[in-house]
Parts: sequence; structure tokens; C-alpha cells
Amino acid sequence: MARRSTSARARRARGSSHSRPTRAVAGGVTSPRGFRAASAEAGIKPGSRRPDLALVLSDAPAVVAGMFTTNRVQAAPVVWSRRIVARRGAVRAVLLNSGNANACTGPSGDRATRASAGAVARLLGVHAAEILVASTGVIGVPFPVERLLGALPALVGGLGSGRSAARGAARAILTTDTVLKERAARARVAGRDYTIGGVAKGAGMIHPDMATMLAVVTTDAPLGRAQARRLLRAAVDRTFNALTVDGDTSTNDCVLFLANGLAGGRIPPGSAAEHVLAQALESVCARLAEAIAADGEGARKLLIVRVEGARSDRDARHIARTVAASMLVKTAVHGGDPNWGRVLAAAGRAGVRIDPGVLDLWIGGALVARGGAAHPPGERAAARHLRGRRIVLDLCVGNGPGRAVGLGSDLSADYVRINAHYRS
Repeated sequence: MARRSTSARARRARGSSHSRPTRAVAGGVTSPRGFRAASAEAGIKPGSRRPDLALVLSDAPAVVAGMFTTNRVQAAPVVWSRRIVARRGAVRAVLLNSGNANACTGPSGDRATRASAGAVARLLGVHAAEILVASTGVIGVPFPVERLLGALPALVGGLGSGRSAARGAARAILTTDTVLKERAARARVAGRDYTIGGVAKGAGMIHPDMATMLAVVTTDAPLGRAQARRLLRAAVDRTFNALTVDGDTSTNDCVLFLANGLAGGRIPPGSAAEHVLAQALESVCARLAEAIAADGEGARKLLIVRVEGARSDRDARHIARTVAASMLVKTAVHGGDPNWGRVLAAAGRAGVRIDPGVLDLWIGGALVARGGAAHPPGERAAARHLRGRRIVLDLCVGNGPGRAVGLGSDLSADYVRINAHYRS
């Protein structure tokens, strides 16, 4: 019994005491050496007078890795960028737009993507196969490619490496988002500083199985193609893949990772240096993922579900994601109700074997369920915690080594209002 009463506190202590040679820094996608960004107003969404076009450029050819939606209905830019990533060549830029997803648009959507990439390539003096494309917005509306093409000269002409350029790009890709999502970190390796920066958008159609949003992550570290892919996959699995807002995966989801190597040096695969860089990459992805969860459509509260004691990390992830995605859990969090039974019920339908008689649950550090049954002394403190904006659930499901984190948000009436009128 002593194990269950202290396990969550012990896990938090272990996490806080683990020293890492990385640190968060102010910045975004242009923080690493040799990356520039720009934004422009193309009028892609009728009636809108806000920037809706962004460009991220590497001054040198960059190794690329990417992860894309698992939805079988995929937007034209996803198909285009997936092919470029699979080709394993170097890339130079990512073109992003908001206001129109260019999804379910047929052959004309494919032509629009090719034309967009080709026009950017000509302006930059590179090949179209070096230009990645990402879009977000309304599905099924013909893409206004002529408007985009008309804005490209101003977009390329506005490229800069400063914070204002990065912020402009972050603002241009927003849809129903209410805040900019930018993060950066620095890793000290063998006397060299390597920087990782990132920008993301996402507020709705967020659910695990890839990374349900758009994100561009950059680094000046020297990485090989297989190395970049392996590091990105591991980071995404533990961060963006922990996200869920509404249970819907999008047609346009992608995470693109560019490494131009301009900081110099060498990072051998499997080395201690690679491990440090992997920590920095995961920290940027984790903070972007948490920002997306906190900005869920109509959300008032960030929900963090931490699971430990599972038979494997995979089992723990299934449990954490199921709890974070539960409509009943999300509404209880919104209403400030410490309804621990909903959490245990969600864990029980996660599709993994657990023993209900050993489940312990803490809400904001207050024990509310012990051995699968009520622990009334903790409910008052749990209710106070639920009045806050950052809600933490710690669930211990056994004695196993598996642990994981799920990220989500509460569910409010505003979610319905936003999505009932999304096209109008």
C-alpha cells in the first residue's frame, strides 16, 4: 500500500531532479543559425484582411524528416511534402498557408500545390522538389492559387531572421487559434551550442496518431537523414502524439523537421551528444504540444494526464490518451467536478489489461481514489485544484515500468459554437 500512496510524488521528484544540459530560450523557428521566415497577406480566405501566408527558409540545403497524418483522406500539400521527404533529398523551404486546407479539391488542388512550390522555387533560385508545402483551413473549397501566387514576391522579399519575422510567420498560420505557438531550446554539446526552434498551429481537429496540427521545427545541428527521422519520430511519439482536443484527426497534419548543420561539428548516431540534442528536440515539441492543448477550441483549462505503473510505455500511452480524450472527463474538468470514477472508467476502456483493484488517482496532488475505490479526504483539495487553469491527473495502474503523458483540454459550449459556424 505504501507504494501506491507515494508513487506519483516519487515520479514527479525523479522528473524534477533529472539534470539536462539543455535550456529553454526565447525564440522560434528562426532561432537556429541560417533560418529565415516571412509572412504576407494573400487574401486566401474571402473577406479576411490578415496575414495568411508564411515561408520558412534555410540558407543552406537542409536534411529533412517529416511525419504526416494517418487519415486516409489527405490534402494535396500532404501528398506533395510526403513525396519530397521520402525522396530523401535536401530541402530549402516550407511554404504554409491558412484559410484553405486544399483538401478534397481533386486534380486542381494537386496543380495548385505544384504551382505554388514551383513559383517559390523560381523566386529563391532552387528546384521545386526542395520546397515543402503545408496548408490549413476549410476542407473542400477550391484553392485560390492565383491569390497565393500574387503574394509570393512580397513574401520572399520580406524574409528575415529576427523575432518579428518569426512571429509574423507564426501569426499567419493561425486559424481558430487564439495565441502564437513558438518555442526554442539550446543544447550545449562538446563546447558547441546547438539550437532547436519551432512554430506550430492547432486548436481543433486534434487527436493522437501522428501529430494533429501543422508544425515546422528547425535546427542548426548536423544530422543525417536517418538520424533526423529517428529523433523526430521519438519526439513526436511522446509529445504531439499525446495530444487530443476533440477526437478528430485532420486531412492536413504534418510535422516537418529541417536540420541545416550550420552550427558545425559532428553528432554521431547513438552518442551522448545525440542524446542531449534529442532532449532539446523533445523539449521544444513538448512545449509546443502543451501550447496547442491549452489553446483547444473553446478551452478554458489545460488537462495533463500522467500515467505510471503500466506494463509498458505503449500501454501507458493508450491509457493516458483515452483519459485525456474522454468527453465525460473533459466535461467534469470544465465543471470543476472531481469525478474520479470517470477517469477510472476511461482507463478501463483503453484496450490494455489493468487490475481495477490497484488503481490510484491523484487530482492536483490530492489522492481521490485508492485501490480502485473512493478516498474521500482528497476530494475537497481536488475540487480546489480543478478551479485552476492547469489540471493535472496522476494515475497509477500497477507496478510496471511503463509511463506516459496525455495532453488535452476541457470541453465547453464554446467548442460547439466555434465549429457550428466554422465555414461561415
